[in-house]
This record gives sequence, C-alpha cells and structure tokens, in this order.
Amino acid sequence: MTQEQTIQATLHILNKSPSHPRFATCLAALHEGDTLALAENAVLAVTDSTAGLPRNCVALDADLEARGLAGNPNVQIISYGDLVRLTAEHSRTVSW
Repeated sequence: MTQEQTIQATLHILNKSPSHPRFATCLAALHEGDTLALAENAVLAVTDSTAGLPRNCVALDADLEARGLAGNPNVQIISYGDLVRLTAEHSRTVSW
C-alpha cells in the first residue's frame, strides 16, 4: 500500500448480517482503495454469493470459526492482530 492510498483509504468494520439494512449501507459507502473487514455476524456474507462483497474484503478468523465457516476461500482470513495492523494502515476507520 502506498502512502497516498494509506492517507485516503478507509477501513470499514462491519458486524451486521447481510440481512441487516446497515450491511447494504456500508457496501454503498465503500470507495476504491477502502478495505471491508467482516466481523461477528457479517461473516455470514462469505456464504452468500449475492452479498456483493468487494475485492478488498477480509473476515476475522475467530468469527468464521465460531459460525462454522472456517476455511472459506471467498475472502482473505485475518486474525485480531491483523485487524489492528489494518487500523494503523488506514487513515480512517468506520464501524458499522
């Protein structure tokens, strides 16, 4: 990630399930260079081909495992430590 991308990129941490209205609102707010991190019930989206997840999407391994979705190949799987690193790499963080 370049310095310019870091300055302008936003990390969106989403914890709502795909059926929650805030899920769609979050997806609509994403811009080029942003990262979407799925947490809690938002990880259920990895099994939904209609969820419209962006290319730059990650999911917390603990939440995937807790919901029986560990090892899903549709997104990059990250740890809590990785999430902390992402917050440092992005100039803004928005929790949904």
